Amino acid sequence: MTENPFVLRGYVADKYFCDREQETVDLRNELRNGNNVTLIAPRRIGKTGLLLHLFHQEEIQRDYHTFLIDIYSTKNLEEMIQLMGKSILMTLKPKGRKAMEHFVNSLQSLRPYITFDVTGNPTWGVEVGNIQTPLATLDEIFSYLETADKPSIVAIDEFQTINSYSEQNVEALLRTHIQHCHHANFVFSGSHRTLMSEMFLSTARPFYQSTSIKSIKPIPLEKYTDFAQRLFKEYDKHIDAEAVAEVYRRFEGITWYVQRLMNKLFSMTERRSTAGVDMIETALADIIDESSFAYQSLLFQLPPKQKELVVAINKEGKVASPHSSAFVRRYGLSSASSVQGALKGLMEKDFITQGEDGYELYDKFFALWLNRM
Repeated sequence: MTENPFVLRGYVADKYFCDREQETVDLRNELRNGNNVTLIAPRRIGKTGLLLHLFHQEEIQRDYHTFLIDIYSTKNLEEMIQLMGKSILMTLKPKGRKAMEHFVNSLQSLRPYITFDVTGNPTWGVEVGNIQTPLATLDEIFSYLETADKPSIVAIDEFQTINSYSEQNVEALLRTHIQHCHHANFVFSGSHRTLMSEMFLSTARPFYQSTSIKSIKPIPLEKYTDFAQRLFKEYDKHIDAEAVAEVYRRFEGITWYVQRLMNKLFSMTERRSTAGVDMIETALADIIDESSFAYQSLLFQLPPKQKELVVAINKEGKVASPHSSAFVRRYGLSSASSVQGALKGLMEKDFITQGEDGYELYDKFFALWLNRM
């Protein structure tokens, strides 16, 4: 058993993964029937965890190569291609030399940069700038997918990031490659609802009607309560259902925040003891204190107008129209046009996110820290 069963990073085992049974079945059925899938949901609600859970299903591991590629940090097509290649090679490594060699032999344009260790196994030594002909390398990656020894499932996380690439027509380029790749299925996962919807539902965009559209909602409270109490019990601890419900309510069931509080409450609870509602404030204070210095630095680095808007939106909670004259006057902001510029910058930096009912701070712990100021 792990020291703390409320896992915050990666995927450990099925027993530490809560629910998503129907979502896993739906995804598996879509992919096994040859369909590509678009998965749209807010960040930190569990999209990546769901994909890793799917990839760890016995029949998926047996029948497919599975690749998860998170392109959130990429700035252009070359960086995306570099990340795709590295992710595929790292995923193939545990599967043996034959699987790796097939992929490496496909990458003729990058062979000079792929090194080999003392056992002869290839190591990714490709850096940004080594990819001299990105389109040729992309062709080679898709050629590998088309000729691999078994079908692949390729999940591209934060897919809306390609909208910000400097190159033109990246969507059309990828759509063409994917359309002609019959030996792989794709999951396009994204957290920006508006951008993802435009990419896959607008008649003017290359990916229009090319995938099945799926979304995921918070795990039901009853399911998460059963999950949390089971894990506490396995370590000879207990947690009141009321405590789980209160944490769930405060963070609107968003998986990562609920899991983070459960992780802290679990660490605070001695064997044969019970975690109750009265421990939540202490747990929250500890978590926020741990990040206090980082939050101070982040706030200090913001330009004045962005800082003012962050504070204003946080005081409001959620803002349907931050450009409105009423909101601008209420918080003494400069003007609607300055708010628009500040909002754009804050969304690019992931300070602010846009949901169905308005704009709010992305990091809920950061919001709580601001409230203490």
